[in-house]
Amino acid sequence: MSALFIDAKLGDEARRHRLYSGDIFIFSSTDATEALIQLARTMLEQAFAPHDPCSIHKHKSAEEVADILAKVKPAFIHHPECKRLIPLIMRERGIDLEKLYFDVPRMRSAYPSHFLSSGIAYAFHPHRDTWYSAPMCQINWWLPIYPVDPNNAMGFYPDYFDVPVKNNSEIYNYYEWNTKNRATAAQHVKSDTREQPKPQQQLQGQSLRYLPPPGGMIAFSGAQLHETVPNTTDMARYSIDFRTVHIDDVAARHGAANVDTRATGTTMRDYVCAADGQSPLPEELVRMYDDGTATDDKILRFGDRLATA
Repeated sequence: MSALFIDAKLGDEARRHRLYSGDIFIFSSTDATEALIQLARTMLEQAFAPHDPCSIHKHKSAEEVADILAKVKPAFIHHPECKRLIPLIMRERGIDLEKLYFDVPRMRSAYPSHFLSSGIAYAFHPHRDTWYSAPMCQINWWLPIYPVDPNNAMGFYPDYFDVPVKNNSEIYNYYEWNTKNRATAAQHVKSDTREQPKPQQQLQGQSLRYLPPPGGMIAFSGAQLHETVPNTTDMARYSIDFRTVHIDDVAARHGAANVDTRATGTTMRDYVCAADGQSPLPEELVRMYDDGTATDDKILRFGDRLATA
């Protein structure tokens, strides 16, 4: 049974241990998280002006919104303020920045299901990030930009944390995805034909929805089964998420248990050191997680040509 911690005062090592055991942490907003969501709000509101981003589906077509997101989302990902603010957010959580590595922050959007739920606004079915080649030591951090509703939030299936789910994660190779599918997201408006790992069984029960206020934050293991809740409200949901790994856990191969993941490739080259915002994980550690499927033309790193595109 997973536990839910709210503003827990645990140290980083104890918190990571609990996250790897399936527990979930919720934190109140801070100065640094407020600054991050304000950056995102400013960019969204400028991009969709004069309309409210949360009701933009009432004013523009799905194609028009997808075109705007194709510009604003990469601009946010690579905004220098993100690289400055994420280490501050992590330091507020008592994490040693010299040992922490993070990836680019993604701006997510979830529109009413009839409007836009594919491609650049993909509504994620239940999944573990580890089905997408993430390491078992990955920790996810998620923040809503505007208020969220139970019917447009993110959902969790914590009862499945240590229970195998029948899935097709063996179809996913991170290097293949980067070179063939990532850059085409904005082209998938009406439907998304990119094959992705999904449960191959019916899940029992409804997902649990946690609703932190804007700037509040949810931390959970990359092995946690979670989903984008189908948006049945009349308002769009916008959020930010990023992922981290701790170098001690990377080196020790410490993390959540692998109960059902068969994806190939690794996301380990996506992370940079929080202390300087640019040093990658040492290649000798990355090689511990590689599986022979990488080639020079398929290895993509934080901020490279394809991520920028």
